Amino acid sequence: MTNEEIRLAEAADVPTVKAVTDAAFEHYIERIGHVPQPMERDHAANVAGGRVFVTGDPVTGLVVIEEHADHLYLDTVAVRPGAQGQGVGGRLLRFVETHARAHGLPEVRLCTNALMWENQKIYPKFGYEVVERRVDGPYDRVHYRKRLV
Repeated sequence: MTNEEIRLAEAADVPTVKAVTDAAFEHYIERIGHVPQPMERDHAANVAGGRVFVTGDPVTGLVVIEEHADHLYLDTVAVRPGAQGQGVGGRLLRFVETHARAHGLPEVRLCTNALMWENQKIYPKFGYEVVERRVDGPYDRVHYRKRLV
């Protein structure tokens, strides 16, 4: 595991944010039958809005977060395939929790596609609990939360 800095993404990072996100999610297209939503996000708008944090030089992982009044929503965790299994994702998840606490938010929420079973094995290991499973359009999603207080 590395102790690389996690920093706010800048405009110059947008192509890399797209590349890392695409690399992390493209193998799911065939499995779920749709392009995963993180691949379709407006990466430039997310970076400009201060919602993207990256790690590594070159960038190996990132998170996209949204602050709400009562929680922090973790929209995306993406790690380059070559860096997966090396603790990058776990470091990013811990960063998100620290960020939420620093902003006085009592919980982190996220969701994953029901067919992304790898994620469903990871999130409970970090203390996330299933809240519900819901179909949103073509996406069958499992919703999680982690209470921080």
